[in-house]
Amino acid sequence: MSMTSNFREAGGRWAYADRRDSGEIDPGLRRYMLQVYNFMGAGLLVSGIVAALAVGTGFYQRIAATPLIWVVLLAPLAAVLFLSFRIERMSIAAAQLAFWIYAALMGLSLAGILLVYTGTSMVQTFLIAAVTFGAMSLYGYTTGRDISRFGAFLFMGLFGIILASLVNLFIGSSALQFAVSAVGVLLFTGLSAYDTQRIKDVYFAGDPDDTSSRKALIGALTLYLDFINLFVMLLRFTGDRRR
Repeated sequence: MSMTSNFREAGGRWAYADRRDSGEIDPGLRRYMLQVYNFMGAGLLVSGIVAALAVGTGFYQRIAATPLIWVVLLAPLAAVLFLSFRIERMSIAAAQLAFWIYAALMGLSLAGILLVYTGTSMVQTFLIAAVTFGAMSLYGYTTGRDISRFGAFLFMGLFGIILASLVNLFIGSSALQFAVSAVGVLLFTGLSAYDTQRIKDVYFAGDPDDTSSRKALIGALTLYLDFINLFVMLLRFTGDRRR
């Protein structure tokens, strides 16, 4: 379940610059998108390291059966909401620090999956998610089609799976979980392309460096969330549980 749907529109406050039909090869745009992907990749690395350390040291196991686990699970939501509302008033250094803290908190909150699924199946699922995400993100970046018209449909789907996931916390239906996972895989696959195109479109060559960096951080966090959710949803289908 994505806990950060409110964050997706944070970038919408910046000017829209549509260059899909221009045919231009913009070195500045390439540098900007590379910055987005570098932030995203580094965030995933931080999350993976924190998750491995939390399980390897036994920290996650010790708090899993205590009320503190709810703090761990809800902390990423608090961090991303703070970042979404404050990023325009933060220095670049502070915004980057908030991003790394968020990635670390997300890694801690997801550490439990290392105890549920085998390492081999997690690596395989990660590779599947990476290939799927990469293909769809590349499509979103290169296509000349305007896929923003699918935005309302995608966000309705996102709201639906969030609501269904919350309901399933109380009823514990395996059928509902399967349905949420199936829809979630399709949804976050589509969002990978949609969000990439939207991140590309808010780029503006005349932006000051600090504005461009803020946009890159927003974009990186958006794609980070798409990838993490796609990976988790796929893991429910392809992951082998430990015995």
